[in-house]
Amino acid sequence: MKRTLSILVENHFGVLARVAGLFSRRGFNIESLSVAPSEDPTLSRITLVTPADERELEQLTKQLHKLVDVVKISDITQDDRIERELALIKVAAQPANRQEILQVVDIFRARVVDVSERSVVVEVTGDEGKVDAMEQLLRPYGIKEMVRTGKVAMVRGARTAPLMAAREAERAG
Repeated sequence: MKRTLSILVENHFGVLARVAGLFSRRGFNIESLSVAPSEDPTLSRITLVTPADERELEQLTKQLHKLVDVVKISDITQDDRIERELALIKVAAQPANRQEILQVVDIFRARVVDVSERSVVVEVTGDEGKVDAMEQLLRPYGIKEMVRTGKVAMVRGARTAPLMAAREAERAG
């Protein structure tokens, strides 16, 4: 089963390497990874997707907690959540097929972010299925280059990670 983990870590150099190294040393694959500073600039949030059963997830979680820079680990796989990926896709576009490509872009509510004589660059955001479907429809035109982010995810509603709520309460008074 694919697990989506939201990991809060100290925003220091080398933290991502230590987290990724732990996965490597333990023989776990990382299928998707994104990291950026969180709403608290001293913390970064890692969103990571890995295949793991219950026993493997428990083992991973225990190992991650041993890393001093890891502040909080949340398995949000079963939570009601919002997930997004971003892809930039450079497609070969000749005058004869450019209109067809633009129709695909419209259907997926994507947008063209660059145009040249022989190509267009399309930006698409959405869940993994939407990005996959767009890629498959553009592939027959000739994908010249593609870059894709890892998944980012957030639990729906007012609920936040317990640590963030505690820090907010500290700041408030």
